[in-house]
Amino acid sequence: MTSLAEIASAAPENANAAARRRFIMGRALSYLALGIAVLLVLFPIYWMIITSLKLPREIYRVPSLWPKTFTLDNFVKLLADGQFLLAIRNSFIVASIVTVISVIISSFAAYSMVRFRYRFRGVIGRLILFAYLTPGSLLFIPLSIVMAQLKLGNSLVGLILVYLTFSLPLATWLLQGYFRGVPRELEEQGMIDGLSRFGALVRIVLPLSAPGIAAVAIFTFTGAWNELLFALVLITSESQRTAPLALNYLITSDVLPWGPLMAGAVISSVPLMVLYFIAQRFMVAGMTEGSVKG
Repeated sequence: MTSLAEIASAAPENANAAARRRFIMGRALSYLALGIAVLLVLFPIYWMIITSLKLPREIYRVPSLWPKTFTLDNFVKLLADGQFLLAIRNSFIVASIVTVISVIISSFAAYSMVRFRYRFRGVIGRLILFAYLTPGSLLFIPLSIVMAQLKLGNSLVGLILVYLTFSLPLATWLLQGYFRGVPRELEEQGMIDGLSRFGALVRIVLPLSAPGIAAVAIFTFTGAWNELLFALVLITSESQRTAPLALNYLITSDVLPWGPLMAGAVISSVPLMVLYFIAQRFMVAGMTEGSVKG
């Protein structure tokens, strides 16, 4: 018969073995869930790239995960007249200017709301959040009327001003969280050493909030680059179209040219992929810092 001592010595071993099994099972389930998530995220990108490299008969008649014949005809057809490259240039101009203006203005606005005390500061903060949460579908008609009255319809300048109406509230709201994470004592010490309030902002707050500012800039650039609704309403001439608008106009009636559409989507995605790859370190640091200190 098994003695009590043997049972007592075997109990920790059984507990350790059960713990190891639970750990391995949990790790396996985690990797399985992660693999499914990665598959769901990457498959549309894979399908977009593969479709852009297929012949029309393979796209419409024989759908497959791998093309029998690779071709660049879709890219050649899309870029033949140079209009799509012009649209890419327009998107880059609009998104870059919107990002720069948004970051500059929202930095001052967010700093003011975090560091200064004045009447209606809370009301202004709520209005900014309300402006960010207002659906764009409710605003495109009044904004198009305003742009027409200002003689800025069908122009990149008008498009930039319209994009600022939704990028500034978002940037201001996000930057408040990052600026709150900068200790006030550092600014006070800098001002004791001779810095002005503006100097403390430029030399202390902004450098310490660089990851957050980079994250806000990338979010703003992405939003302006991908926006379609306002561009569809405001822009009428071919020379002023942005990349999403140019892709939209490839669709005629009920005909969907999937090859050129996917080729345009691939080209439009490249600048964003490069931007995220370059700034991924700032993105991770900025989102983490904002989630903790916001």
